Amino acid sequence: MRLNELEIYLNQLLNTTRFHDYCPNGLQVEGRNEVRCLVSGVTASLELLEAAVAVNADVILVHHGYFWRGEDPCLIGMKHRRIAFLMKHNMGLLSYHLPLDAHPDFGNNIQLAHRLGFVETGRFGEQNIAMLGTLQSGALNLKALQVTIERTLGRKPLVIGNEAKLVQRMAWCTGAAQSYFEEAIQLGVDAFVTGEISERTVHTARESGVAFISAGHHATERYGVQALGEHISQKFGITHQFIDIDSPV
Repeated sequence: MRLNELEIYLNQLLNTTRFHDYCPNGLQVEGRNEVRCLVSGVTASLELLEAAVAVNADVILVHHGYFWRGEDPCLIGMKHRRIAFLMKHNMGLLSYHLPLDAHPDFGNNIQLAHRLGFVETGRFGEQNIAMLGTLQSGALNLKALQVTIERTLGRKPLVIGNEAKLVQRMAWCTGAAQSYFEEAIQLGVDAFVTGEISERTVHTARESGVAFISAGHHATERYGVQALGEHISQKFGITHQFIDIDSPV
């Protein structure tokens, strides 16, 4: 399929015009017109770009692309090396940030929920991205929930809370969504899951009695872009490969 056709389809599917984001969503770097092979990944690091070239990708689909609000706009240093590499290999870059977090089928939040056994019952937070829900299995103590998350994501989460606490009502938002924690507390949840933690969040969890689980920014955001890439592959008959460039954060 044509690159511009793919971008139009994704922009419509993810409803990009609804979001006020920190970066441009859609085609960030233009590549060859014909798309036969798509690589997806979490972040458009140079390592991902090199891996994509190795499998002859025509375009890369990521959650974390380039041109973030407030950053130096000059094409120097790391940014120059990345974009120069894409252009040298005539490889396109498609990036979707908040629209990918929020999508009801292919979004990071719903895809994480499927894997951890969370059932969505509502949404909250900025632009209605964060999710409320319950545990499909019924109430678990915090220790058991921690074990489930560790086994599923392949990394040990940082948990603030009493291990014996019973958890049934959940809130979650992938990535760096610790700023939603206080709103989640007001909504009466037992625990909040996100990717990162701030120093002040530790005290908020201890004093509120609501558990806070930091499960990893990268680890919680691997699944939306995979699901979207597979959808594109099946719908348009192009090759798709997810390449996981590990991050400890």
